Amino acid sequence: MNIKKELIIGFLVGIIANTLGTLAYIVLFSDLSISETYQAAVSQGHVGSLLALGAILNLIAFFGFLRIKRDNRAKGVLIATILTALLILYYKVF
Repeated sequence: MNIKKELIIGFLVGIIANTLGTLAYIVLFSDLSISETYQAAVSQGHVGSLLALGAILNLIAFFGFLRIKRDNRAKGVLIATILTALLILYYKVF
């Protein structure tokens, strides 16, 4: 398969896994609704922490792709994780 297509698939899986991880964390551990939790995180400056906790699911996707020998998809997940890290850095600094 085309390398660019594999990277894009891995990137999309990484973004989706991060989103689902963040939503799962909010649903499981917050007493507030999703929008209220997000608003509280913004007001208290914890959006970066929410994103970091959501990125834990990227580990499963990354090592899953490595296990089934889909290295380029794993690289896509890694790119999504690095993008998330840069976004967290932005929230922490600014």
